[in-house]
Amino acid sequence: MKARKGLIFTVLIFLAVVAAGAQTVTITYWQYFYESKVKLVDELIKKFEAANPGIKVEQVTFPYESFNQKVAASIPAGEGPDVITLFYGWLPMYVKGGYLQELPPAEFNKAYFDKTYYPFVAESVDFGGKYYSAPTAVRTLALIWNKKLFKEAGYDPNTPPRTLEELVTYAKKLSKFDAQGNLVQSGLLMQPSGQGHSWLREVLFRQFGNLPYSADYRKVSYADANGVAAFKWYTDLITKDKVGYPNFATDDVTAFKAGKGAMNIDGSFRIATLNAVKDLEWGVAELPSYKGIKSNYASYWTHGIVSGTKGKKLEASIKFLKYLTSPEVQELWLERVGELPATPALSEKYKNDPVVQPFLKGLAYAKASLFVDEAGQRTVFVDMIDEVVLKKADPAAVLKAAAAKEQAIIDNFWK
Repeated sequence: MKARKGLIFTVLIFLAVVAAGAQTVTITYWQYFYESKVKLVDELIKKFEAANPGIKVEQVTFPYESFNQKVAASIPAGEGPDVITLFYGWLPMYVKGGYLQELPPAEFNKAYFDKTYYPFVAESVDFGGKYYSAPTAVRTLALIWNKKLFKEAGYDPNTPPRTLEELVTYAKKLSKFDAQGNLVQSGLLMQPSGQGHSWLREVLFRQFGNLPYSADYRKVSYADANGVAAFKWYTDLITKDKVGYPNFATDDVTAFKAGKGAMNIDGSFRIATLNAVKDLEWGVAELPSYKGIKSNYASYWTHGIVSGTKGKKLEASIKFLKYLTSPEVQELWLERVGELPATPALSEKYKNDPVVQPFLKGLAYAKASLFVDEAGQRTVFVDMIDEVVLKKADPAAVLKAAAAKEQAIIDNFWK
């Protein structure tokens, strides 16, 4: 009798375990590998699973350089994630490729985005009147500087340049060369493939009186006289003033962390990285203005639900996406990654933070251009700078040719 009762008990336990397993839904989340983001999401998953016992989340990461290739190969084959992060500039490509499904319109609609997010987010996340993703955080640019190197050059370590004219003066004085004339300390780090292309496109063009694209972003318009003046000013910093050049000391981030770069134009996402560098004294200021004109570039990574996700997985994915974009996570994202809350109201508590404040101020006048092929359009800018720097080509001719190349990319997408 005891043996029979023991068998029945064992069977009941087994059935309970099987039933519990059957009720658990497992979803997969993809993002590119960025250490602080990956570590934070691992922690967020634990919190989410604790609050949602029937859902398990698996995080999978890939190198940034191969992320889109993996997406293109996996999602159409039904082997991809359920929830995915993507750069906002990839949204048109992802929607056209059929990678994403529309978010539930009853919850994620124009009224929701207008109420919850910065205006540039609500505008740029809208694709054909539908919404396929929602962000946790936003980023913008600022001038960062090394206070120790400022002191050594005789500058007040707490007073950075406020205008483009001052920026050039500071950059020249802060640059150092060895006996052979080689740059050993960059006054202003010039990395087109870093944030240099965004500084040129979204900030300098506008400050010099140009609008880089038409209002619907279907026409390139930066190759006019004002655009040429902005482009030449940028490339002159490398070719004429010699305050920095592409890939100096490996790249701009490495150079700044090592104290080999006095100033850099970088994003708010760099806060956590620089805070982790021992003995690095650095400051943050709004981007230098030009003739009283301020401009900035805002960008963000956003989360979408992959096409083909349905049933219980879709329900779980919606819950996870809502959690990723919640106020709780937005604040943790700033603390752990350095990206700014995507909800303006949450930013108020950081308005007196000396590091965060300049980035927040930049959001007030930032632009977020709509890209149809962010990687391809970025390459056009990096290549045109190389044409001038490495081949000593005429800036006006190079800019005109680059505009034609980018226009072809845009036309090809929309045809």
